[in-house]
Amino acid sequence: MGPVIAILGAESTGKTTLAHTLALELRALGCSAVVVREVLREFCDAHGRTPQPHEQFAIAAEQWRRIEAAAQNGSTVVADTTPLMIALYSQFLFDDASLRAGALELQRRCRQTLLTGLDLPWQADGLQRDGPQVREPVDALIRSALAEAALPHAVIYGTGAARTAAALAAVRPALGLPEPTQATPADCASDSPGTASRLTARCRECLVPDCEHLAFTAKAPNR
Repeated sequence: MGPVIAILGAESTGKTTLAHTLALELRALGCSAVVVREVLREFCDAHGRTPQPHEQFAIAAEQWRRIEAAAQNGSTVVADTTPLMIALYSQFLFDDASLRAGALELQRRCRQTLLTGLDLPWQADGLQRDGPQVREPVDALIRSALAEAALPHAVIYGTGAARTAAALAAVRPALGLPEPTQATPADCASDSPGTASRLTARCRECLVPDCEHLAFTAKAPNR
């Protein structure tokens, strides 16, 4: 099986967008990357409602079945959620923790877990979302479950290309991808003023938040 990159997060934290943009970046680096979409979204669209408690297990099982099927040919799978999110929402909404242990065991099979941060504004999305008030408690529930199972993960912040760049940096070691040659915040802080214009270009390319800030504040030397 190919490696699985799992994207977890509370609602309206950019999981679906990140899954697609990260897959594009991985393909550009030569990886055969595929996205496995969220089964819950398909369920809501097909039935015109959210699932009932007894339907949660089947949705979680189908999510993992699709992840395994996509990984069979050795492709890198970017999973727009895993059974763990379904299990934790089942616990949060229905006070039913019966799916949690099994979902955590499946989560261990993922090569890397990315947790999308709460820095993006909440947006409505039909039946998929309950409201901004649920984001913090669900985020806390995810972090608690990952900590309880001692599952390493990376929290992804930022907007647009910077968010994708942060995710790519987090998965590079797990996938054995070489690190890019680029400026770092430390490089920008330590370089001499005479290299400001060069660093401006390098910062725009690397998208490290501190460097990105310098890209718009550094001044080219007088000529």
